[in-house]
Amino acid sequence: MDNLRMRQVHLDFHTAGQIGDVGADWDAEAFVDTLKRAHVDSITCFARGHHGYVYYLPTRFTPHPSLRVDLLGQQITVCHREGIRVPIYVTVGWDELTAERHPEWQQVTPEGVLGEAGPLAARWKNLCLNTPYVEFVWEQTKEVLDLFGDEVDGFFFDIIHQRDCVCRFCRQGMAKQGLDPLNPEHRAGYHKAVEDGFRERFSQQIRAVRPEATIFYNSGHVGYRLRDTLDTFSHLELESLPSTGMWGYNHFPLSVRYARTLGKPLLGMTGKFHTAWGDFGSFKNLPALQFECFQMLANGAACSIGDQLHPRGRLGRAAYELIGEVYASVEAKEPWCIGAEAQAEIAVFNVEAVGAEEGRVDPSNTGALRMLMEAHHQFDLVDDRADWSGYKVLVLPDKVPLDEALAAKVRGYLESGGKIIASYRSGLTPAGDAMALDAFGLCYLGPAPYVADYVVPRPELGAGLAEDTEFVFYEQGIQVEPLAGTRTLADTWAPYFNRTWDHFCSHRQTPAALGQDAGYPAITSNPSDQVIYFAHPLFDGYRQQAVGWYKQLFLAALAQLLPEPMLVTNAPSTAQATLLRQPLPHSEGSRTIVHLLHYIPERRGLEFDTIEDVIPLHNIELSFRTPTAPGRVYLAPQGDELSFTYEDDRVHVVVPSVIGHQMVVAE
Repeated sequence: MDNLRMRQVHLDFHTAGQIGDVGADWDAEAFVDTLKRAHVDSITCFARGHHGYVYYLPTRFTPHPSLRVDLLGQQITVCHREGIRVPIYVTVGWDELTAERHPEWQQVTPEGVLGEAGPLAARWKNLCLNTPYVEFVWEQTKEVLDLFGDEVDGFFFDIIHQRDCVCRFCRQGMAKQGLDPLNPEHRAGYHKAVEDGFRERFSQQIRAVRPEATIFYNSGHVGYRLRDTLDTFSHLELESLPSTGMWGYNHFPLSVRYARTLGKPLLGMTGKFHTAWGDFGSFKNLPALQFECFQMLANGAACSIGDQLHPRGRLGRAAYELIGEVYASVEAKEPWCIGAEAQAEIAVFNVEAVGAEEGRVDPSNTGALRMLMEAHHQFDLVDDRADWSGYKVLVLPDKVPLDEALAAKVRGYLESGGKIIASYRSGLTPAGDAMALDAFGLCYLGPAPYVADYVVPRPELGAGLAEDTEFVFYEQGIQVEPLAGTRTLADTWAPYFNRTWDHFCSHRQTPAALGQDAGYPAITSNPSDQVIYFAHPLFDGYRQQAVGWYKQLFLAALAQLLPEPMLVTNAPSTAQATLLRQPLPHSEGSRTIVHLLHYIPERRGLEFDTIEDVIPLHNIELSFRTPTAPGRVYLAPQGDELSFTYEDDRVHVVVPSVIGHQMVVAE
């Protein structure tokens, strides 16, 4: 997408009405000069913020009480003069002024809480997208379109959250459709339709007036819920500030691996703040901001950094020195990033697609992310609507039941030669009482009788693990019986007894009764050796406690199904490695780019992880597959040539050093 830039700032401006000097220091030339020095090429600016005030003049809506200048208009004019895009921000789900004036437009929880926040709470009230408020939002959006015309680059609509609302408008709407407001499933389906309808209406009406405008609707997470209305988006922005409890450092690498399968241009979004939005006077550590932006590049996304404009209208010098240092590096790396597409040979199924509890990251998906990323595998997150044919291995983590349609798709994938790793309840019917496919080579018997029990791997999976010992699995698994031809790859030993009030041993689980087979296998391989199954919730368990032998057993199983991964390196598990391919400009050929990142998030405070130091790596061995023999291998953006060998369709090279982020290019 030509009009999605690589170095964006998302400039919040949620400014309370009690502040009396809005725009007092506004200087258009100083504003754009600061952006240019910081290498910014796109900036999202505000039409209306969460406090409900607009920031352009003239307007028939309510400008901020102390606004004396057409702030948005001047931001657009001066930025366009310098070739900087200005997408326009419009709040939707939160508007304090409107919520106060029209309490009947607020959402009502099933417990009767108006706006989902008490009247004395210092927090935003949720507005309902099924009320006349939507007409208010459209009329204000139309005013922006009429006022700025061809100068409208795009829209960022924020807080598209139709939560569990039972206001009179929603009750009446559900009644018209024969839905029961007392039924949580009816309410959830109705509210999703309300959200979808909002996006469909606004995109249709904007495109009728300004077809070139970019459009994005933000709900804080790009997940399966958006699948039905992807056509309403021009691109996807992945809001993910790691320094908050909402996101953390696992959210972006997981969500980008799903979003990049959806066929839309991608923009990652973090913040310059030490914590979260609105953290005035705070600054993220430079290595943390570098990592967050470079990780976007390494996964095929452009960059966006969040900031908040001071009420007086002056950009902070220190903030833009920080942003500028990162964006200068991004600009130097862009030639090897624009149009580059991440490559993957492993697909991890997105449990959001099968009704897992809604959230920003699911523990079982996160466990799979951590194990695969720490082992430097190339993988995507996929759903039931994705094309699986390009993936060699499909991972079904912990809780992927197979209804008839999904079972048929899995069967087709196996028949075409695909291979599967499944765990725990993945592969069962939706009722959870039987295996959905005979192809797994197992009969389901029920929950395992022991918590915890002990796994003893057989030689196929035992490499790298201590010999002649058992390994505890903390979580309760399930009992399966192998069908004819199914091989056991790891046995289960029972403890002496389960830990209860009347018989327990020591501080935690009861030890294994050595050699006492529990009567059910821990890991199996089906007769065709295409499906390896783990009877325990392996991925959720790894997410909870990062158990080393969980990962080693999973990776050993993966090596059985994928003996020659597209990328192999001796870099430590703290490093990330991704492989992308990029069409060569003015050529029919392409080049392969490997991104190596080494930044280590640490829990130094109690609330969230941060990054302070960059720890270099040296003499990193790298082997990766390319479609043709390259003529040269070099470091980017430095241009330093590297000695390499090429055999069996693979480049073998040693990278002298990785200081934070290094690109290796084969072309």
